[in-house]
Amino acid sequence: MLVITGANGQLGAAILENLLRLIPANQLIASVREPGQATALAERGVQVRAGDFGQPERLPTAFAGASQVLIISANKLGEEARRLHRAAIEAAHAAGADRILYTSHMGARPDSFFEPALNHAASEAMLAAQGGAYTSLRHGFYAESALHMVGHGLREGILRTPEDGPVSWTTRADLAEADALILTQPGRFEGITPPLTAATAVTMADLAALASEVTGRDIRHETVTDDEWRQATIARGVPAPVAELLLGTFRSSRRGDFAAVDPTLETLLGRSPQTMRNVLADFLKPTAN
Repeated sequence: MLVITGANGQLGAAILENLLRLIPANQLIASVREPGQATALAERGVQVRAGDFGQPERLPTAFAGASQVLIISANKLGEEARRLHRAAIEAAHAAGADRILYTSHMGARPDSFFEPALNHAASEAMLAAQGGAYTSLRHGFYAESALHMVGHGLREGILRTPEDGPVSWTTRADLAEADALILTQPGRFEGITPPLTAATAVTMADLAALASEVTGRDIRHETVTDDEWRQATIARGVPAPVAELLLGTFRSSRRGDFAAVDPTLETLLGRSPQTMRNVLADFLKPTAN
C-alpha cells in the first residue's frame, strides 16, 4: 500500500491523479487532515484516512500497513516545519514502511539564504538518521513560484528585481508525474535524488526576454538593490516577513543554488519537461472580455 500525505493539496492531489493511471486504486491510501474533503477519492476506490502531522497520535493509524509513505513537506517554516516533518518521519518508520519518500528542494542546504531550503536540509538529515530506506525528491524550483514572485512585473511591462542568478524553474505538474513514477519503482533512487529539473536555467532578464517574445510587447528588466526591492514589495502589500523570505530566493540564486539542470526528470517522463516559455505563454495570454 502506498500512503500519500497531504492528498487534498495541489501537489498531493496531482500525484494521486497520476498514480491512479498507473496502479489500482485499492493500492492507494490518501492521508488527509479532513477526510470529508476527500470523498471524490473515496468514490474512486482510494482508501481515505485521517492524518495530520500536527496530531502525531493519529499517524500510526494513517500509516498502518504502508509499504511506502510519501511525506509531502508542510507549508510551514522554521522549527514548526521541522517538528511536523519529524513526527511524520518517525511515524512512517514506526509503521514499518519499506521506504519513506519526502518532497524536498533542489536548493536544500544547511546554510541557505532561502528559509524553506534550511527546513528541507534538516528533514533530509532526519530521514538519513532514522536508518531505513528513504528517497528525498529534490524538486526543481516550482515555476509557479516564479509567477508568484514576478508575475505582476511581467504583466506591467517592467520587471524590477534584485541581482539574481539562473534558476531551473520546473512545473509542479511535471514533478507530480515524476513522483508518481518513482513511487511505482521501489528499488530506484535510494537516498537523495539528482535534481529533478527542467532542461534549462534562466535569469530574471531571461524571463523578461521570454515574456517579450510570447506577448509581442517590450517587457524590460531592471536590477535594483535588495533594500529597494524589499521596500517596493512591502509597499505593494506583501507582509515584511514574506518579502524577506522571497528576497532569500534572490540571494541564494546569486550563489548558484538553483542553477543545476539534470536529465533525470526528462528520462523519467519520457518527454521534455515544460519550459518557462510554455509557462509564460499560458500565464500572459490575453483574457477574453
